[in-house]
Amino acid sequence: MKEKYKHLLNFVANVLTLAFETACFGWVWYMCYVPQMSKADVFFRRGNWAVIGFYALIVFFFTRMFGGYRIGYMRVADIILSQILAVILADVVAYFEICLITNDYMDPKPLIFMLFVEILFIVPWVILVRKGYQRLYPPRQMLVIYGNYSPDDLIEKINTRKDKYDICASVSYRIGYEKLYEMILGYNAVVLCDLPAEARNQIMKYCYQESVRTYVTPKISDILFRGADDIHLFDTPLLLSRNQGLSIVDLFVKRMMDIVLSLIGIVIASPFMLIIVLAIKLYDGGPILYKQERLTKDGKPFMIYKFRSMTVHSEDEGARLAAKGDARVTPVGRIIRAIHFDELPQLFNILKGEMSVVGPRPERQIIADQYTEEIPEFCLRLKVKAGLTGYAQVYGKYNTTPYDKLKLDLTYIENYSAWLDIKILFLTFKILFVRENTEGVDAEQTTAMKQ
Repeated sequence: MKEKYKHLLNFVANVLTLAFETACFGWVWYMCYVPQMSKADVFFRRGNWAVIGFYALIVFFFTRMFGGYRIGYMRVADIILSQILAVILADVVAYFEICLITNDYMDPKPLIFMLFVEILFIVPWVILVRKGYQRLYPPRQMLVIYGNYSPDDLIEKINTRKDKYDICASVSYRIGYEKLYEMILGYNAVVLCDLPAEARNQIMKYCYQESVRTYVTPKISDILFRGADDIHLFDTPLLLSRNQGLSIVDLFVKRMMDIVLSLIGIVIASPFMLIIVLAIKLYDGGPILYKQERLTKDGKPFMIYKFRSMTVHSEDEGARLAAKGDARVTPVGRIIRAIHFDELPQLFNILKGEMSVVGPRPERQIIADQYTEEIPEFCLRLKVKAGLTGYAQVYGKYNTTPYDKLKLDLTYIENYSAWLDIKILFLTFKILFVRENTEGVDAEQTTAMKQ
């Protein structure tokens, strides 16, 4: 019965959070900024409410964008980070709004003070709500049902969220449906891991019939189906999968966004790029840029640009991905890699049309060939241009396996929209503060493929 009220608890907690943040801005607006405005500038009552309402909207927009309202889903640290980033961006927008309204530069100190108050509220409030949530809704007891491959990797990943999931047992589907059905009813949820299609469909139908929550690792075909359109020409439902990548309109809009964003990025990043150039040159006097041939749309090769983050002779024995604690990374490189500033020269790749701001990360031909040997569908990600950031970068990690990255990249391609690109850009800003996203592969690995 408690399960029905889970979303209500989440909703009430988020409404109270938004109400507090809006009230803070309302107080600052009325007490600090309205008295500074001349009589001719003073808004009538509805105008004041419009300013406060707009602040509530932008806080809601950024918090939702970063996933800060998913209290029962994300880690506590992720929720706190998301909500803090949201109020920082909202307060920046609010400051420029106030300057536009008053047609003058206003003192930002009240908004800075308000930001600290909001943060002081967010941190203990989120911790308190999450503790209450976990008390009411302890981790789900789950059964993993696997197919022809070991589920150990998936179980290891799920076990990183013991606050939400409790893997109690794992079993092969080969024990038979009768035994499986009996086991399933003893758990809160089941995880179906790489099962053959027939077995998976059979078990899913049973779980649906018995209202048992089911988690499924999708196959490539599942992701392609998710991007399909519903067709209602007859009394039989049809799914249409066009399989053409982006439409001509999408390509035009995406290219215009790439040109505008790369130009803005180059202007904003130029002081940082100058500092990085000097730091690299002063450290060891070696080349500033690292150039390497990579693949973009339709497998077309191009030379990618990066700031050199490794020693000059780091690839004398062959190129390989950076490992955890890689000794080849220079002190300067360690810093710029941690904040992803080594990728800034790729803004010029984007301006030239070789890359896009958002898309699958480009691979070297030799690595792509190795991945394709193991995963024949790996080439499907080349239906769009390579990107500076991408779906796999914000929802995966540097050392995410190629098969999982392929699934993430295909999810992006099949669900593409300009709005999705904008969302990924904001989420990219967020992962700059998440250390695990830059974690390298294991020392014995030369690619992200598990040995």
